[in-house]
Amino acid sequence: MEFDFEPEIVLENERVRLEPLTEDHLPHLLPIALEQPDLLTYSPSRFGDEESLKAYLGAALIGRALEERYPFVIYDKPSQRYVGSTSFGNISNANLRLEIGWTWIDKELQRTGLNRANKFLMLRYAFETLGFERVEFKADSRNEQSRRGMEGIGATFEGTLRSHTLMTDGFRRSTVYYSILKEEWPEIKARVFASLI
Repeated sequence: MEFDFEPEIVLENERVRLEPLTEDHLPHLLPIALEQPDLLTYSPSRFGDEESLKAYLGAALIGRALEERYPFVIYDKPSQRYVGSTSFGNISNANLRLEIGWTWIDKELQRTGLNRANKFLMLRYAFETLGFERVEFKADSRNEQSRRGMEGIGATFEGTLRSHTLMTDGFRRSTVYYSILKEEWPEIKARVFASLI
């Protein structure tokens, strides 16, 4: 099955709902950006003020229009509020692969199981609904929290692309790549995500 950018894809379980990101979500996400300007320290995107958040959302929506990225807003059901964003991106129907990334979550909800619930929904959609063969993840090599998170959901480290991405402060970051393959998914699903099945 090909990834189709037209439908309004909603993924949800008891903990979280991922719904298509729109400009209407700006007022819900802005308090997080203003209160936690360092949330995207390791991202090449500017963050921390209204103008930067508008640009971030605009780029995400353009990415969807160009069929390069499918951005979601994250709704945390227990707290009944929008708490961040995540995306499918670098989608290749021809090669049956995509990337999960562009993820940021209110610090209050980090390490609460929310991100694991997100990743489960997205991985299940990629492998079980789309039938894709490969899901990729990447991060700044300095971002130990993201690296631990990717390893914690069973992703395999594949290597480092040196001097890979220009950051807003002029620093050239090295980028680490991880992946999960379709044949690995059943074991990872049973071992890592058992409580969500």
